Amino acid sequence: MRYFLATLLLILLSAWPAGLSAQEVENVSPVNADDEAPAMPIYVNVGKIKYEGDSIAHIILPTFYKYPPLELKSEAERQRYNRLVANVKRLLPLAKLAKILVIETYEYIETLPDKKARMAHLNQMEKDLQATYGPTLKKLSRSQGRLLVKLIDRECNQTGYDIAKAFIGSFKANAYQALAFCFGNSLTKHYDPEGDDYYIERVCRMVESGQL
Repeated sequence: MRYFLATLLLILLSAWPAGLSAQEVENVSPVNADDEAPAMPIYVNVGKIKYEGDSIAHIILPTFYKYPPLELKSEAERQRYNRLVANVKRLLPLAKLAKILVIETYEYIETLPDKKARMAHLNQMEKDLQATYGPTLKKLSRSQGRLLVKLIDRECNQTGYDIAKAFIGSFKANAYQALAFCFGNSLTKHYDPEGDDYYIERVCRMVESGQL
């Protein structure tokens, strides 16, 4: 039932109603009071190697990143940074799940006999997933939606528009992109870890390694 989640994430993010003003979006709590941020798994490789005729554990821990201390000049800057950390912790697991499901979706669709069977499968999955994940995604603010689209591009190495186009065709992808644009989002936005998204990348790496 979860094969179409990656594309559905993008569709729902582009389609929710514009109910928040710019000030409300800026001040919105990064995590709703009745929600918890998804757990971020820390990947540790555990194996064994031969040493002096015996086997011993061989453990590779996550990369430890060392950055210069942040120079936060005001309380407002500190609050913005804290919101970024909270939002990355909440949304990065969804982006990583999207990456897995993009791969699973492609592999599964390839096993279906014809285009009619593939479209029937995708249409049913879209209905099921709207019912399952729609309420959660619609709780996100617009700024969180924009961040999630960027994080999906980071994980999948392709934009949300490209993913949507691959699975539901260019016509629907263009329609969703136009709708996203009306609500201040864009499915064609690229993730730029060396430029505009430098601080997002810094937080992502530290969250992934367990430093935040």
